[in-house]
Formats: sequence, structure tokens, C-alpha cells
Amino acid sequence: MPTKARANPSNAPSLDPSWRRSSTTPTSRWCASGARDARGWLPTFRDATLFKTAYGYGLRRNETRMLNEVDFGPNPHGREFGDCGTLMVRHGKAKKGSPPKRRRLTVWQWTPVVIEEWVTEVRPGMRHAHGPALWPSERGLRVGLQRLDSRFAAYRDALGLDPALEFHSLRRSYITHLIEDGYDPLFVQQQVGHEYASTTAICTCVSSDFRTRTLRRALDATVEAAMRPGRAS
Repeated sequence: MPTKARANPSNAPSLDPSWRRSSTTPTSRWCASGARDARGWLPTFRDATLFKTAYGYGLRRNETRMLNEVDFGPNPHGREFGDCGTLMVRHGKAKKGSPPKRRRLTVWQWTPVVIEEWVTEVRPGMRHAHGPALWPSERGLRVGLQRLDSRFAAYRDALGLDPALEFHSLRRSYITHLIEDGYDPLFVQQQVGHEYASTTAICTCVSSDFRTRTLRRALDATVEAAMRPGRAS
């Protein structure tokens, strides 16, 4: 499972929520689209996995770019995820004059599979795979920030998606899908590293169906309580 008009979440488009629980996402189609590029399939596969990871953990651009292989580790409460049960974000957004904030993240069920496939089967074929960076570029040890933006825009346009979508839309979609799936708002706030709940609320772009279901539940609960036997008149 959004634009620069962040003060008004209703104006911020999000990605189709149907892919939130599966490793088969729009990035799979992006990979097929980018594979036509003469550069070959390795960078395209990297891009697809990078975008899935950014969504799967709700990461900012620089947090995604600065990931290293060693940032993933086992989760004692989720041994089924193997060596990718948790992710340590070492380059979180910092306050002015302060070091980057760190936070440890849990996973979607499909994220360990995506990461393990990239690390063990595909990344070793990259020219600069000897470095620590999870996402080496074609020309250096680590992909650049502007490269993330340009590749996202290229795939978006090739697929005919909303031109308002940007890299940060993946993060807003992650927040929105957690909220729509019923996760506690405080948990979501801590997952994405927001200091204030209001910031998380601004990035939440729930659908009209979700708003309708929420209202329906509230109305049903009110009517049920009013009709309960023994209620004082």
C-alpha cells in the first residue's frame, strides 16, 4: 500500500492499495517497462526492489538511499523472517544541529522475501556490489538522491500513472494503508519516525470507502448501545 500539497491530504494521490500485502506490486510492471532500456535488467531490478523496500518500510528518500546490507537483522519475535526480520534506519530525518535519528522497523510478511532475493541472487551481479550499500549504482558505490527521483518519474510516466505521484508517495501510501488496516496510530507514528501525531495525520490519505466504513461502525455502535436492554431512558 500521495503530492506536495501535504496540507490538504485529499489532494495527495496514493498508489493502488491492492498491492499492499504482496510482493507482486506495480514495481514488477515498472521492471518490465525499464528492462527495455539499453542499460540492462540489473539496474531495473534494483529500482523495482528499492521502490518496494521504500514502500514496505515507509522510508524517506535518503533513508532508502543510505541503507546498507548490515542494517537488516533477525527478529526474536518473528523468527520466520530469517535474517530480515527487522530494519535499522540509521539516517532518519534529523533536527537542525542534531545527528540523524535512528529507529528500528518491523516488516510486512513479503518484505524479507524481496530483500533476500535482491541480496543473494541479484545484487552480486552489480559492478559495485563489493561496497556496503544495499543499492549500488551503475557508476558508483551508492545510488544518488536525484537518481531516485528521475527513475521513479521515468517508470511513472511510462506506465501512465498520475504525474502528481512522487517518491514520497510510497511513504504516504504506507502510512495510509497501515491506518486503513487498523494499526494503532501511535505504532504508525513510531514506524515512520514522526515526532508529532499531527504530521502522521497530514500524511494519511484514507479513501472515501474507509471513511464510509468508519462512520458506519460508529453509527452501528451508537444504535446498538441505545437499543441495549435495561438502558435507562
